[in-house]
Amino acid sequence: MEYALLQAVFLPLLLSPVAYILGRKMGPTPAMWFTFAILLYTTILVINASLSGPTEEHYPWTDLFGEFGFLLDGLASPFAIMIYVLSTILALYSKPYMIHKFHEQFEEEQKTIQSTSGQSSIVESTSLTNYVNAKSGLYFALYLVFAMGMLGTVLSTNLIEFYVFFEVMLIPGFFLVALWGDGPRRKIGLMFLFWTHAGAVVLLLGFLMIGLTIGSFDFADIQESEIPQDIVLASAVAISIGLGVKLAVFMFHIWLPYVHGSAPTPISALLSPAMIGIGAYGIFRLIVEFLPSTFAELSIWFHIWGLVTMIYGGAMALMQDDLKRLLAYSSISQMGYILFGIGSMSALGLAGAEMMYVTHALGKGILFMMAGIIIVKVGTRSITKLGGLAGKMPITAVCAVIGALTIMGVPPTSGFMGEWILFYGALETAIEEGSTIRAVTFGLGLVATALTMSYILWMLKRVFFGKTPEHLEHVKEGSWYMTAPMMVLAGFTVVLGIYPDIFLKTIIPYMNGVLGV
Repeated sequence: MEYALLQAVFLPLLLSPVAYILGRKMGPTPAMWFTFAILLYTTILVINASLSGPTEEHYPWTDLFGEFGFLLDGLASPFAIMIYVLSTILALYSKPYMIHKFHEQFEEEQKTIQSTSGQSSIVESTSLTNYVNAKSGLYFALYLVFAMGMLGTVLSTNLIEFYVFFEVMLIPGFFLVALWGDGPRRKIGLMFLFWTHAGAVVLLLGFLMIGLTIGSFDFADIQESEIPQDIVLASAVAISIGLGVKLAVFMFHIWLPYVHGSAPTPISALLSPAMIGIGAYGIFRLIVEFLPSTFAELSIWFHIWGLVTMIYGGAMALMQDDLKRLLAYSSISQMGYILFGIGSMSALGLAGAEMMYVTHALGKGILFMMAGIIIVKVGTRSITKLGGLAGKMPITAVCAVIGALTIMGVPPTSGFMGEWILFYGALETAIEEGSTIRAVTFGLGLVATALTMSYILWMLKRVFFGKTPEHLEHVKEGSWYMTAPMMVLAGFTVVLGIYPDIFLKTIIPYMNGVLGV
């Protein structure tokens, strides 16, 4: 289809005011279905374009920055598909969760008004309806812009264009956390904005060093041989740090547990599985592909950095009582797996790292949705206050187990294929190079997988099994709006685990080409 990628990126942005008006005038249900329809249509466009092979579109922009374009190739298509698949199904999930959140905030605001005025006010039901309508319209409008920013980033063909989309997705993300998060949401929203913007500024410095040296910001014009060695190394380090903040890898992870713990659960289920992994896409595209010689020098450091992140995130997850913070630290650990695979300097290791993005999107998306259902139906995120919920929430429990198996890398889920290929590539490089360091990191990486299994199984046991506390005797299953999206992802992860070529047939040839295999 002509202009398919242009439509996929900009339709959500252009139609976000319509979602706002629908929500404000007609309520959350029309706004939700409109948002779902737009994202479903654009998801079909992306999938159809990826099936037809590499797709590229270019449009005139400005002589100062070069061309404005979109590229959907073997690297970008798995990222793009997972971003929009998650965005589409989480639009459905958002409705009951956010209505629950709006009701909570409305009650809090009424209590504040009563305490400050010293009078008890009778709140009419129509005022609550108006409140929910106004908030739902704004939520779905921001949601569409957030999804658009993520997709635009992974399809960009220009350094400045990449940076613009990279920054665009931070703005709705900030408002979604600051307006409807838990706890000190405004402070945490600002933390998210400051950390990620600081990373983006460092990223921009790396872009400027490359672009001003070669005289172009277009991806097609970037030739490592034309950049002086000192500049190319400095730019690669700057890009790695900027993207490392987005990935929330060790040392730059501080913001993530707070933001994921505070954000509305549908947004947590987009931030963790989809958004932070875009940092990995940037490393693939900007360093592995465009700066291969520099990547060869830095690969062992990526490898070690990933290993430290795997172990740190897993160890911290074991210590958490808050369900969403546990999943947040788990996300840090999973980003370590991706960086570990990137540093393997092997086509299979790199392919496994990209598959880990896909499997993390599926598994962690399921687990965050599980957490949201528990928050809505039980009213607590404290793991010590839960137990025996498998009998009360059978669909949620089964989907959560499938999501957990995906994160642990157990067959027949997609997680097994991702981890198997990743570690195979890491071992392959260690043997070929005869590197003691790589052999040790490979062994410690396997230890980190045991750590992953420990916190996931411990979480499942305490939440879903054992004796049901008295205060949970009347808990019921979540609505179909919440359970059906989980079931879709659970089915997808099993299908992908059995037939991984859905993505691998495009990923592996791309990685072989990048490394010249």
